[in-house]
Amino acid sequence: MKDFSIKLGFVPTRRLAFNADEARKYKNMIRDKLLSWKIDLVDIDWLNEDGMLYDIQDVEKVYKYFLEKDVDALFLPHCNFGTESAVAKLGKLMNKPLLLWGPRDDAPIGNEIRARDTQCGLFATSKILRRFGVPFTYITNSGIEDSVFEKGFTNFLRAAFVVKAFRNMRIGMISTRPGEFWSVMTNEGELLEKFGIEVIPVALTEIIASARKYKDKNSETLKAVIEDIKGKKIDYSAIGEENLKKIVALKLAMKKWAEEEKLSAIAIQCWMALPDEYGIAPCFANAMLTDEKIPVVCETDIHGAITAVMLQAANMHKEPIFFADLTIRHPEKNNSELLWHCGNFPYSLKAKDSLASIRWHGEVFPGIAHWKLKGGEITVLRFDGDNGSYSLLMGHAHSIEGPQTSGTYLWVEVNDWPLWEERFIRGPYIHHVAGIYGKFAPVLYEACRYIPELRPDAVEPSEEELKRWLRE
Repeated sequence: MKDFSIKLGFVPTRRLAFNADEARKYKNMIRDKLLSWKIDLVDIDWLNEDGMLYDIQDVEKVYKYFLEKDVDALFLPHCNFGTESAVAKLGKLMNKPLLLWGPRDDAPIGNEIRARDTQCGLFATSKILRRFGVPFTYITNSGIEDSVFEKGFTNFLRAAFVVKAFRNMRIGMISTRPGEFWSVMTNEGELLEKFGIEVIPVALTEIIASARKYKDKNSETLKAVIEDIKGKKIDYSAIGEENLKKIVALKLAMKKWAEEEKLSAIAIQCWMALPDEYGIAPCFANAMLTDEKIPVVCETDIHGAITAVMLQAANMHKEPIFFADLTIRHPEKNNSELLWHCGNFPYSLKAKDSLASIRWHGEVFPGIAHWKLKGGEITVLRFDGDNGSYSLLMGHAHSIEGPQTSGTYLWVEVNDWPLWEERFIRGPYIHHVAGIYGKFAPVLYEACRYIPELRPDAVEPSEEELKRWLRE
């Protein structure tokens, strides 16, 4: 629902005591590399003839310019030793994700003069950034063409996406939590005070009234969604076309509200008030919206919605998340677990060989989707907290085959499930997680540097393994 493109403030720095031509050469090489990656750069070529920051008196000008250009993150490559005071002051003023790196130094030239001393300057700048209380990301001093630079830069950019999503988060809350679900209690005031996360409530009756208008109007938009469902060969014969219209109308009502409120995600009380009053379960409606990258999570789990937003941003919104229960261990594989929910997993993530249908939940109410998700590598995430402390559990898993079950589901395997289980039991987590295809734990770990009072909790890979991956 929001703009998650990233504008990167490109602020090369040098120190006047070193060779100016060498610094300019490396500045241009770095910029050319970033442009070849199609990065949206906001440079400072207007500042001086070098287009570099080396005078602390210029910091205010750059800061104001970047504010006007809505810069989201900073890259301050040291083209020689650099000017640590100017870099640190700009980082403090901007309060944005900041990337610190410099290209590896060449051998001393003919008369044994060193042209840049880049690594030495990086040590100085990192110290002053700490003095200023500025969090930063660091890529190992390396060559422009080295894989560690590309890997570290891509990871930083994704982390900046997560931070931008987190700092602009608005979670829609449809009704209260189900009475039986004490586990999804949240402190709305604390989320606002600590993280700036806004929770936007709406009465269930308002959403239902809006959905009924969509259904009664039988608009072209509603008809188009139904035709799309038919085109995907999703079998809805068990519930009939009238119930399908109700489900689609609910989806349209939620989407309209999300767009009006500029919501990042929605948490809905999916049972029992909604089925009792409107006659359907929202599971397939949730799946359709989540497939459009507006995550809808179950049982009014606000922390779950926050989790979904962060994880979707880690993948730069290229693919939707799925929101799951941790339910049962695999009957035969000790390190495998079932990720499941009644029917809210996006259809676009369905396994090709899995039939898709919309059915009744038992014999109580219609709207439950049924299919298996595709295979692949998965990142599992959970944002949660209690007693005033918050943490972000993250880890990688891979899909495996397992017994068929109802609803939407995926069996996954990890290296040490008892370790995962212990982390969830000891908390502050509950049984709800978000999943996405790909390995994004390094991104989420790095993003936590820029979110005060959020502790990264890495399971597999561990924190030390993530640090090693980032510097190798």
